[in-house]
Amino acid sequence: MQLLADSLATGSYAEKDENLFFQQLGDALKHIFDKVEGAYSVVGLVIGKGLIAFRDPHGIRPLVWGERKRADGRNDYIFASETTAFYALGFEPMGDLQPGEVAYVNQAGKLFRKILVKQPFTPCVFEYVYFARPDATLDGVSVYRSRLRMGQNLAKKWKKTFPDVIPDVVIPAPFTANTAALSFAHEIGVRYSEGLYKNPFIGRTFIMPNQQARSQSVRYKLTPQRTEIENKKVLIVDDSIVRGTTSREIVKMVREFGAKEISFVSTCPPIKNPCFYGIDIPSRQELIAARLSDQAICEFLGADRLLYQTQDDLVEAVTRRGQHHIERPCMACMDGKYICGNITEAKLTQLEQQRALEKS
Repeated sequence: MQLLADSLATGSYAEKDENLFFQQLGDALKHIFDKVEGAYSVVGLVIGKGLIAFRDPHGIRPLVWGERKRADGRNDYIFASETTAFYALGFEPMGDLQPGEVAYVNQAGKLFRKILVKQPFTPCVFEYVYFARPDATLDGVSVYRSRLRMGQNLAKKWKKTFPDVIPDVVIPAPFTANTAALSFAHEIGVRYSEGLYKNPFIGRTFIMPNQQARSQSVRYKLTPQRTEIENKKVLIVDDSIVRGTTSREIVKMVREFGAKEISFVSTCPPIKNPCFYGIDIPSRQELIAARLSDQAICEFLGADRLLYQTQDDLVEAVTRRGQHHIERPCMACMDGKYICGNITEAKLTQLEQQRALEKS
């Protein structure tokens, strides 16, 4: 935002001609797109002018917009990271800002839009796996439907990998895995049960500051239901395994409530690299899949068997349906391909050390 302010300050900032101001705004943003690498979706106000919104040239982070009709015939506009707030506020979803696009709404309520830069469209896949609410639609793709497909694809892999293993019950690690667990259970023909009840007042554990806080919070957040677990072969569906500490605590809790055996499946492939594009995924030293084999991870979790989604099946689940133009999602945390720049091994190590210093 400082770069944008500096760039706007070099022009005739108080220009009355709105088209000329929008052109000036576009020139300032082109400078930002040239200078700033990484992921960003920005909504802000320019004093005396109006509202601006723009998205990075790769569209890594989401940015959606909506419209609401006033009684006098004029329009209101809304910009947000998800569509979930639109209905309650009376806005109709109008789609997404495109990668490298800017929108400007002046004080009279007139909307200006323009795509300034075009790069390969690579939105973050972790939005669909975990971060976004399931009732959101991002880049023309229903998050809910994409998670149903994740569960379906993972269940098909389960049947090929463990054809003779049939659990008694499929249980999600609530709430982000509920949708995938539902379709997983349907695909393998096993009863779905919410065997872990979630306290809605505890936040997301993977972004908590240390392992002790994460482990303790799992106990506060989740309560196993003994009637759904005791003396049963339980299959737990989770959206992802990051450090492994939360997953291990879940397996331990289910074991304490009398499960005969526990299988653990993840709708996300192994996470092996840190994210520098807006998701708090830590250094490789903290990521269990970057250090251990699948078998070693299974043993660490205390599960009887473990299964991950494949990268190809995850991409297929996200892109199978929807009016999107996704070339391939950003999966740097899984495949190590950082799309915004040349992050070499030396650079990656440097960034990890810098992040560790900032947190210490």
